[in-house]
Amino acid sequence: MMLIRRMMLAASGFVVLLSVQTPVIDAFGVAPVTKPSVASTSLLKARSQSGTNGDENRRGFFHSVMQRVLLGVSAISGANAIPGAALAEDGKIVEIAIENLDGEPGKTGTIRIQLKPEWAPKGVARFEELVTNGFYNDCRFFRVLPGFIAQFGINGDPSVMSKWRGANIGDDPVKVSNTRGTVVFATAGPNTRTTQIFINTRDQGNGFLDRQGFSPFGEVIEGMDLVDKLYAGYGEGAPSGKGPNQMLLQKQGNEYLTTAYPKLSYISKATIAN
Repeated sequence: MMLIRRMMLAASGFVVLLSVQTPVIDAFGVAPVTKPSVASTSLLKARSQSGTNGDENRRGFFHSVMQRVLLGVSAISGANAIPGAALAEDGKIVEIAIENLDGEPGKTGTIRIQLKPEWAPKGVARFEELVTNGFYNDCRFFRVLPGFIAQFGINGDPSVMSKWRGANIGDDPVKVSNTRGTVVFATAGPNTRTTQIFINTRDQGNGFLDRQGFSPFGEVIEGMDLVDKLYAGYGEGAPSGKGPNQMLLQKQGNEYLTTAYPKLSYISKATIAN
């Protein structure tokens, strides 16, 4: 599914019309929608899909979008960037102990995430709630796309996941840009954030997500080198790639992943440090 994006560029006194193909991302799957639009960023806002009985495939993003919009994003990133909130009051620090770095048993490390309540108070409150309840313990990084994002947040116990799947929280306005190292909730449309999280890993940041409503609520302050070592060998998830199928993960939990995708890096424990 491709969204044909046309950008008007002025060069040497001429107006040049470029067509850039970018996929429309659906959190529950890919719908056959193609429509013209004058835009300079990719449409990554996911759309809800009714009648799925709570077992939807919360996809969120495609790696291919990076390859198709890099030139357009680079050209306009400076003009559209949302300024950072350097003076924002810091919240708590969350420590995430990781196993299976680079897909190797016994290779471990810890990343530290600084929460930023002034950036996204609702997102911070939900993340703290999940961490306090041990939700992320033993969760796999099931979608790692180098130079784009690392995604986690589907609990390995289907009975636990089912209790949170419909527990949506309202949106936070985007106050800071999706720079490298920022931590953000995935979404299936307006006011649909639940448990899934991604870390932005692109060196130049993913500023094109700002206009789509993806609001950072924290940032990695230690361990981005470890985030870059999360196992990425399985690629994009099904049906677009050979990686984990989110619908099966929701239904079968870690039993599915440990059998079919044993090299995935995972969180052994997430705790609030202070």
